[in-house]
Amino acid sequence: MPANFSSIVGEYMSATIPRYCNSLVKNRHHNGHPDLIPAGMYVNNSVQYSSVGIEIKASRYKRAWQGHNPENVWLMVFVFNSDSARNTTPKPFEFVKVVGAQLDREDWKFSGRSAQSRRTITASVTKSGYDKMMANWIYDTSVV
Repeated sequence: MPANFSSIVGEYMSATIPRYCNSLVKNRHHNGHPDLIPAGMYVNNSVQYSSVGIEIKASRYKRAWQGHNPENVWLMVFVFNSDSARNTTPKPFEFVKVVGAQLDREDWKFSGRSAQSRRTITASVTKSGYDKMMANWIYDTSVV
């Protein structure tokens, strides 16, 4: 269920950002990549794959972000805190960090999967990618 919640947060941000930035639209292609694309660049604002746009991820983790493929992409990550089954005192949902940067294939480590595995293939942001993201922070509650 935690992965589902991260997906919901990411989908919410992909749908909300274009309300405030009219040069971007949510990619209308089912499972299209990236999530946000330039308005009017593609027919019906729909493209299966493009290197132009912004991929959105939401995560409970402050690092070790994952995607499905190692590729050149603008990545924007929304890091959040939320209630979990381990907490005895409920706490409200909050964003703690938003970072974004243009990553190159070299900023990803492809994890793949074994022939017996049923999990989705993944690629993880490496230290070089993490450093790029952190150098280009957008929102950070730890910065006063």
